[in-house]
Amino acid sequence: MMLFSATALTAMAPALVTGLLGSLLIEALLRPRPRPFWQRRLAANAVHLGSWLLLFGVFTLLLQRPWFAVVFILSLQLVVVQSSNTKSATLNEPFICHDFEYFWDAILHPRLYVPFFGIGLAIAASSAGAVAIGSFFYFEPSLVSHWGLLPWLFSCLLLILAGALLLATSLKRLPPPTLAPKHDLHEAGLYTSLWSYGVALMRSPAPAPENSPFQPFSQPLHRTEPSAATLPGQTLPNVVLVQSESFFDPRPWCKDVAPGLLGQFDATAAEAIEQGELHVPAWGANTVRTECAVLTGLAPSDWGPRQFNPYRTLSRHPLASVASAFKAQGYRTVCVHPYPATFYLRDKVIPLLGFDTFLDLSAFDTQDKHGQYIGDQAVARKVGRLLKDDDNRPLFVFVITMENHGPLHLEAPQQQYLARTLPNAPWPLPNHLRDLAVYLYHLGEADKMLGSIKAALGAAPREGLLGWYGDHVPILPKAYGHYSPPSGSTPYMIWSTQRQPLAPSPAEHRPQGIAANELGVRLFKQVFGRDISSDVIKAEPEPQEQE
Repeated sequence: MMLFSATALTAMAPALVTGLLGSLLIEALLRPRPRPFWQRRLAANAVHLGSWLLLFGVFTLLLQRPWFAVVFILSLQLVVVQSSNTKSATLNEPFICHDFEYFWDAILHPRLYVPFFGIGLAIAASSAGAVAIGSFFYFEPSLVSHWGLLPWLFSCLLLILAGALLLATSLKRLPPPTLAPKHDLHEAGLYTSLWSYGVALMRSPAPAPENSPFQPFSQPLHRTEPSAATLPGQTLPNVVLVQSESFFDPRPWCKDVAPGLLGQFDATAAEAIEQGELHVPAWGANTVRTECAVLTGLAPSDWGPRQFNPYRTLSRHPLASVASAFKAQGYRTVCVHPYPATFYLRDKVIPLLGFDTFLDLSAFDTQDKHGQYIGDQAVARKVGRLLKDDDNRPLFVFVITMENHGPLHLEAPQQQYLARTLPNAPWPLPNHLRDLAVYLYHLGEADKMLGSIKAALGAAPREGLLGWYGDHVPILPKAYGHYSPPSGSTPYMIWSTQRQPLAPSPAEHRPQGIAANELGVRLFKQVFGRDISSDVIKAEPEPQEQE
């Protein structure tokens, strides 16, 4: 048995070594490129070797053909490398282990992912894979038929065991990841950085409930009976908080943008109680990182390795939020997001964060689409109807817009809109302006939405408070390559339908920069101040029917 197994391992050796060298060559295609393997830690190289032995053993066991296993593993690695390069070019962040779940999301929501990878490339890769599978099954003989069942099985299990042992010992000797994905990939290489982030994620605890600044003001998340708070001599205002998709002010970054593009934004900023730059933990996508920071008041450092997709954690370990804090003070809480509720597990997370109602794509009609998604004006009308539905409770509405979500290159720019977006641009547009023109048109629609929500708040019987911010800058790699990238921060502001009589003029308030996790806290304090406690909570009439 041992003799036959040794012979089988010797026969598999050329494929195993060729594949290992191929894995290092394909890794060198990463942009940014990792250090060469001879400049890395010994433990990092041992993790790479252990990963290859484990993968080669597993796939040879499944496919019974070592060369087929090599091509199959390297093809999967090439997909990860291409995905990483695309992510680096669009989101300023390479592929990490958390991103594997997005392959399933790409199947469920292909419009959001596949166009960035390249539709032609995806089709070509799938076709080549199908041809390769058929060819290897036809031309490469099975090891079982060539060496027998037991020698083949023993050889594969020996490789798997060697790889697993090498991984187990080497991973313990790696330093913890810095959670700066570019740096960690550069230092450790693809295989090792994936393992490092995966192990750190499994070992990291969820944030403790008491870490949330909203915990002292929130009712227990399992309670369903509403309560209310009334401050002496004051009626609580309606509060609308808008997370505007890819919203930022491009005029300081690009002088070609029409100065009057964001008229409502300029007017609101001039009147705002507070406004400035929001330092967001995302670039181009990963909306939930900013969304989670605003809602929970927790910074990325509070999440550790879980910061890259905090909603995965929140679906199992709910925390207090600005919504649950408003709810505990008697507010009706509604989230409006015109996209399928299951995306990013929002169907589970949003109720756990303290929202009474979640209005997703099903709450809108087909005619509400504007471009690829439900338009911002349709969302503004939905918010306006919510504000008119008075059930004797103040209303907190959190809005997550979609109109300006990419991929922007799936839309063609239209010449008739250039006068209010890029008035001096030539037609036909050069490549670096095409996606930018589409973005600016929808940015103008977001500006109109801002005006509509302000008008709806002003028309309501209660006073109104409006919070507005962008979740991240848009994906515009060609424009950034031509003009240079923006800073990555987005604007925020808090605006009220009424000013306090003795308050200084908002125009005298200097713009300030804050972290995303500070915004929800500041909005809550605008309503209740710093000294709110449970002794202001009073009984509330039974709620009426909600939308």
